Amino acid sequence: MTLQQLEYIVAVDTHRHFARAAESCGVTQSTLSSLIQKLETELDVTIFDRSSHPVAPTSTGAEIISRARELLFNAAQVRELVASRKGESSGKLDIGITSTIAPYLLPGMFSYLSAKHPDVRLRVEEGRLPAIAERLARGELDMAVTATPTGDSDLLEIPVYRERLMAYVSPLEPLHRSPDLVTSALPPDSVWVLREGYCPNRGIFPFCNCRPDSHAVYEAGSVGTLVSIVDRNGGYAIIPELHVPLLSDAQRANVRALRDPEPSREIALVVHRHFVRQRMLNIIADAVRSVIPADMVCERLKKYPIVL
Repeated sequence: MTLQQLEYIVAVDTHRHFARAAESCGVTQSTLSSLIQKLETELDVTIFDRSSHPVAPTSTGAEIISRARELLFNAAQVRELVASRKGESSGKLDIGITSTIAPYLLPGMFSYLSAKHPDVRLRVEEGRLPAIAERLARGELDMAVTATPTGDSDLLEIPVYRERLMAYVSPLEPLHRSPDLVTSALPPDSVWVLREGYCPNRGIFPFCNCRPDSHAVYEAGSVGTLVSIVDRNGGYAIIPELHVPLLSDAQRANVRALRDPEPSREIALVVHRHFVRQRMLNIIADAVRSVIPADMVCERLKKYPIVL
């Protein structure tokens, strides 16, 4: 029995597909299948029911895979300990990020990593939260940057910063005359909303529980396009505070603070509960912190490194 064989059975359990598991491990399907069969022969047990679609572990196989995950976790912790003692900060990371966060973080993060940690190879994919959470669970992503909560008990959420949500209001709207707006009194019939909305976080907006009649739901994920829609069509939209510096001077005059209550969203680094690359997690946290105003950063992260 080898760690490699244990990695292969965990990969098959994660992907429930031999070809995808082999691809994720960087080997051919025949190599992966052969080593799994050798392990089954050695243990004299069937780990996977190959007649099942998708492939599934047997009851005994599920117990073996659970122990294999523990062993791999411990082995990875040993490697992480050695890398930490050596001061190493190299390796490849696959990160998912939602499109309502990416424009504000990625340019600065790439710049920070290039200057401070040039040996870290970062591969970033934008996507919606459900797809990102699913890929984290399958082991196809190492970590994600997204708003919380994710709603998945297998994922560990490490808060990094909190930002306010603001209203972007067309000058054609009566709301535009007020310097700030009462959140609970926002009219639900003149709002433009993103598909990747803000209601799941707090549920405090009046339009969370109703479908706007006079305005459409924008089915992409760009806050910038949402702002342009308001500019051309009237109404208002809810935008993240970090989008405000990207606006023109004329557009900034259309931004209004919200109160009673003041809405905000928490942004976190999210990893699978089996994730062990603690040093790499702290490097990415530092990269995010390098971009975010200090008053937004979570107090705990200002004082302590992340410990898994």
